Amino acid sequence: MKKAYGLLAGVTLMAMSGSSPVLAASLNDVLAATYESNPNLSAYRAKLRATDEGVPQALSGWRPTVTVTGAAGRGAYYLNTLPKNDTNRSPKSAGLNISQPIYSGGRTVAATDQAEAQVLAERARLIATEQTVLLSATNAYLNVVRDEEVLNLSINNEQVLRRQLEATQERFRVGEITRTDVSQAEARLAKAVADRIGAEGTLKSSRANYLNNVGALPDSVAQPALPAPLPGGLIEATAAALANNPNVVAADRTFDAAKSGVDLVFGELLPKVSVDANVSWYRDAAATGIGGYDSESTNKEVLLNLSVPLYEGGGTYSRLRAAKETAGQRRIEADQARRDAIETASKAWESLQSAQAQVTSYNAQIKASDLALAGVREESKVGSRTVLDVLNAEQEVFDARVSLVRAVHDQLLAAYQLKSAVGEMTAQGLNLPVQTFDPVQHYQSVREKWIGTGIGSDKGAE
Repeated sequence: MKKAYGLLAGVTLMAMSGSSPVLAASLNDVLAATYESNPNLSAYRAKLRATDEGVPQALSGWRPTVTVTGAAGRGAYYLNTLPKNDTNRSPKSAGLNISQPIYSGGRTVAATDQAEAQVLAERARLIATEQTVLLSATNAYLNVVRDEEVLNLSINNEQVLRRQLEATQERFRVGEITRTDVSQAEARLAKAVADRIGAEGTLKSSRANYLNNVGALPDSVAQPALPAPLPGGLIEATAAALANNPNVVAADRTFDAAKSGVDLVFGELLPKVSVDANVSWYRDAAATGIGGYDSESTNKEVLLNLSVPLYEGGGTYSRLRAAKETAGQRRIEADQARRDAIETASKAWESLQSAQAQVTSYNAQIKASDLALAGVREESKVGSRTVLDVLNAEQEVFDARVSLVRAVHDQLLAAYQLKSAVGEMTAQGLNLPVQTFDPVQHYQSVREKWIGTGIGSDKGAE
């Protein structure tokens, strides 16, 4: 328990102090490390490999089953008749049964189609999970970038106001200004100190969130560029979302699996045909009070079995109706997934446009505010501007720079959200320097496998 508390305290201390030099500054490097080490992704890859096994399980309906039986024993038997007869027997038997399905009402075909649709649906959900993980890591990274820049601006603003207060106090001592001007400068410095403390707390929270999403603290961070390529317009974005959004793909494939589920249940109402081959051998060695005997028999047969269900109490019909209702539900969910994809893409596109416009406006505001501040300072030297005018001008510059930092953060985040909406927030879509997971490799290795218990290593399936 003490060891666990010590580990927790150490992680918390690293998260708050930023003393863990682990990852490089590049966002792509961070996302590559997240892709390779995130436990949620690794768990879902294992889930997909388990889903792959549904296909050979369904295909087993075409394959024969072979059963070997055997028995051997010793028995003593007493018959209470006249004359009395005690018998000791040593029976032995062996059998071989081979059953080859010929027709099962189409259930094997339906089960295979259902299993393959489920595999495709899980592949799409894996992509959705990958996008969620990478987008969360991106958001955490961009938050740290934003909050570090805001903290740096806050520290610089505090230093500027501290120098302003010193200059104001000097002017007060020589009688150029009043005590009111000094109090105004002191108030602005106190606010700057509070802003800097708040920025430090926000950065610590962002670093803790970063640690949770990425798994290690960054040594440093840098402002990334906008991801490319991006859709050229809203219509292009929504079209790409409908075609490639993994949630839409997963919903469509789930609907396909549900339709195959209807055929699977319906097959229970159809005839079934199989061929059975049986070989059996029996031997009985008996010893009695008046002698002994041996008996031995061998039987061989090939049978064509036909089973036609006539009535099974209504349970199958009920499950068939339920399967049809489930298919209808999955179709409606697929329609809703398309609506959600269009909404997500539209919101991301509009957020990107809004953030880009804000970045342009804040850049213009900073340029104008810098010029205004320089002018106010010069006018203050000749007495045409008050200390409060200078403080207000400095505050406007500071606010504009902080707003620009946040607008750039929102612009980048909206761009990556748009990449996610159109299904490109993946290791392949971002061209990350990693070996991407190949879901087809494992699927092909198990699809035609008839026997074997090994599952291979996780790396081997990637």
